[in-house]
Amino acid sequence: MPDTAPRDTLTASPARPTWRFLFAHPAHFIALGAGAGLSRLAPGTSGTLWAWVAWLVLEPVLPHSTWGLLIAAATLIGWWACTVTARHMGVADSGHIVWDEVVAFWLVLWLIAPSGFWAQLVAFALFRLFDAVKLGPMAWADRAFKGFGPRGGFGILLDDFAAALCTLLVIALWRF
Repeated sequence: MPDTAPRDTLTASPARPTWRFLFAHPAHFIALGAGAGLSRLAPGTSGTLWAWVAWLVLEPVLPHSTWGLLIAAATLIGWWACTVTARHMGVADSGHIVWDEVVAFWLVLWLIAPSGFWAQLVAFALFRLFDAVKLGPMAWADRAFKGFGPRGGFGILLDDFAAALCTLLVIALWRF
């Protein structure tokens, strides 16, 4: 059986989602990064920037240990949101779904904390590079979990977590 799913007729969207689509379902709002994924130019970069801004706002008020719980919860909720949104868009891994960048970049920022602007900027650049190039573990995750349903939703998140891991490895080697 092919790994495709028909678009949901109530929430189907064009290849590029709209503001109407964003607000049509809570999963869309989450998966599209509260609108960051609507960007016409580099939505993944917009989602990563959104994650960075959210980190800068929340980091001073959330205890460091709370970030781990937030990231875990955001991953589980994001899995659901990415699964639903991909099915409604009819696209297995749309570049407009950016929650994967948000959660994965939060993980990077949390694990390199405390860090200043320049370290965070390097982390941002490395993460975007690994996410865009999709070599090695990112390419495997991107290919192995394509499709619709929970497996596909997990795959949307997994390649960005692989990019986060590669980013963290480079930073660890740099610090070492």
